[in-house]
Amino acid sequence: MTISADHGAPPSGGAVDAAVIADLVAANRILADQGVLDGFGHVSLRHPGAPNRYLLSRSRAPALVSAADIMEFDLDSNPVDQGGRLIYIERFIHGEIYKARADVGAVVHSHSPSVIPFSVSSVALRPICHMSAFIPQDIPNFEMRAQFGMTDLLVRNRAHGAALARALGGENVALMRGHGNVCVGPNVMIAVYRAVYTEINARLQAQAIALGGQITFLDTAESALIAARGDGNFQRPWEMWKSRVHAG
Repeated sequence: MTISADHGAPPSGGAVDAAVIADLVAANRILADQGVLDGFGHVSLRHPGAPNRYLLSRSRAPALVSAADIMEFDLDSNPVDQGGRLIYIERFIHGEIYKARADVGAVVHSHSPSVIPFSVSSVALRPICHMSAFIPQDIPNFEMRAQFGMTDLLVRNRAHGAALARALGGENVALMRGHGNVCVGPNVMIAVYRAVYTEINARLQAQAIALGGQITFLDTAESALIAARGDGNFQRPWEMWKSRVHAG
């Protein structure tokens, strides 16, 4: 896929393999199918040939995203070829995280419904099962009021996005108070996995809380061992999820 630049727009980072675009389309549809995204939220990936560019759909419900909707942006979140298309207001989430984190190859921003209650509660979201060992023991919770006063909670500009990136730091997940969360990964498959299992973990933790009694969360050492060893099975759910949405 080749994207041509509008006059005065940033130049393209170059052609992108159709299979890469297909994976980004699949990611949108998988996250919608799994109940992480609804009509809102978005997922991006860093341009495989140009680390100072990223790919993101035009503003569209994730379940409806197609290859023709994928656009290219620079890290200031300026579109290479807008062509009159509506673009996501919160695209700055993606650009500023890519600026701050050279290790990040994909970003998911969602309003994951089971996660939001933990962003507004004194009860901390913590890893409760081995599939969600990537969740930090002390998960960051981005509070826009601390730096910007009263807002509509949307990440509307580069300053907002940079503040979120600072809150995320070196972690894989950060909450956004009263808004949602952001998950990152070295590639789109792992970022999607983390977004799905952050939602699942929140659901399981709420169920455990409802049962009453003491909850045994993953120990820091357990999480470290899981991260160090890895299970190499990200491909297994990825292939299943792709088959469900008939993508790729």
